[in-house]
Amino acid sequence: MSAVLTHVQLPAELPAARRMLKHPRAMQSHRLTLFVLLTNAVIFGIGLGNNWWSSVVHVALIAQLNFALGILVRQQFFVNALCKLVMRVPKSWPLKLRWAVAKGYHLGGLHVGGAICGTLWFWALTVVAIGQVGAGLQLTYCLQSLLLLAIVMTSRPKFRAAHHDLFERMHRFGGWTLSLLFWISAIQLGSPSTIIVLTITTISSLSPWLLLRRIPIDVIRPSSHVALVSSNRYHPMAGSTRSIARHPLKQWHSFAVIPTPGAPGFRMAISRAGDWTSDFIDNPPSHIWVRGIATAGMANYGSVFNRVVYVVTGSGIGPVLAHILAARVPMQLVWVTRNPVKTYGQALVDEILAAQPDAIIWDTDANGKPDMVKLAYSAYESTNAEAVICVSNRKLTWQVVHGMERLGIPALGPIWDS
Repeated sequence: MSAVLTHVQLPAELPAARRMLKHPRAMQSHRLTLFVLLTNAVIFGIGLGNNWWSSVVHVALIAQLNFALGILVRQQFFVNALCKLVMRVPKSWPLKLRWAVAKGYHLGGLHVGGAICGTLWFWALTVVAIGQVGAGLQLTYCLQSLLLLAIVMTSRPKFRAAHHDLFERMHRFGGWTLSLLFWISAIQLGSPSTIIVLTITTISSLSPWLLLRRIPIDVIRPSSHVALVSSNRYHPMAGSTRSIARHPLKQWHSFAVIPTPGAPGFRMAISRAGDWTSDFIDNPPSHIWVRGIATAGMANYGSVFNRVVYVVTGSGIGPVLAHILAARVPMQLVWVTRNPVKTYGQALVDEILAAQPDAIIWDTDANGKPDMVKLAYSAYESTNAEAVICVSNRKLTWQVVHGMERLGIPALGPIWDS
C-alpha cells in the first residue's frame, strides 16, 4: 500500500509571495492578533497626541474593552452562532470566497490579541494611576498587574505544555480573582462605561458555569489506548466539542462529541495522551461533569465546500465520525492509525465502514507511516474534492494544511491558538 504513494506527483507550488501567506506563522489567527495589536497601537498614538491616554478612566475603559473582546469571541453561544452562519453560505459562491469564509474559526486570534493588549493596558493603568487615585485603588491596580503577570508567564506555550495543571489552575482561579479585582477597581473608580463593559464580560464568563451538570456515563475500553464514552444526556450538534471533568474545580479537557443519529445522547473517544487521559482510561468514572453547551468545532466550517477529504490520525477519528454520520457534504475519509480493530474495536470500525464504505484506513502497524501530504493530495485529486480537512497532532496538522495550501488547495485544521 505504501508503494502506491511513490507514484504520487505533487503539482507545482504557488509563487513564493503567495506561499508566504500560507505559512502557519502567517495564518489568519495570527493576522487577526496582529490586527488587534496594531489597532491598539493606533489608539495609543491618538491618545498620546491628544494627551487623554494618561486619563485613568480612559485607560481603564480601553483595557476592559480589550478583555471584553478576548472573552466574548470565545463565548460558546457566539461561537455556535458564527459557525451556523458560515454553514449557511451557498456552495455556489466562488471557491476562493468560500475558502476565506471557512477560516472563520481563526477568530480565536482576536482572543489572543485582546488578552495581550488588555494586559498591556492594565499594566499601563497601574503606572498612569500613580498620584491620580487613592491608595486603595492603587493597591488594587498593583494586585491586578501582579496577577496578570503570573497568568501571562504560565500561559506561554512551552510552559503550558510542560506544566498544564499549573497553567489551568492559574488561568481559572487567577481569572476569577482577577474578575473580582476588576469589579472592585471599577466601583472604586466609578466609571459607568467600564462597569457596563465589565457586566457584559462577567455574564459571558459565568454562563458556562451556570450550566454545570454532573451526568452518568458508560465507558468501554476496546484497548489500553482508548476509552469510548457514551451518555444518554443531551443531543449536541454534530461536529461539536464538549469540556468534561472528573471534578468541577480540577482539570477540564475538551473532546469531540459524536451524536448517534436517531438516538439521544452522545459519545466520545478518549485516547491515552497524558496523565489525565491515562487515569481516565485505567480508572473510568461512572459520572463526569460538563459545563456550558457543546461548541461547534473547526471541521463544521468545511460544510461550505462541495466535497472534502478528511485526513485524520489516531483518535482524530472521533470528531470526524460525527461529520461522517451527519453526511452534510460528500466526503472521502483517510484514517491513519495503528491496528484500528485492535485499538478502537470492531464495532467502531464497522460503523465507519458502514457510513463510508470507500474509506481509506491506513494501518501503520502493517504499512508503516505514510507521507501524509502525498496521501492527502492523492485522495483530494482522485475524488475531485474542493478542500482537505486534517485532524491530527500539531506537527502533522500543520504539515498537511501547509502542504496543501502551498499548492493552492484549501485546507483546514486545528490551530491551538490559545
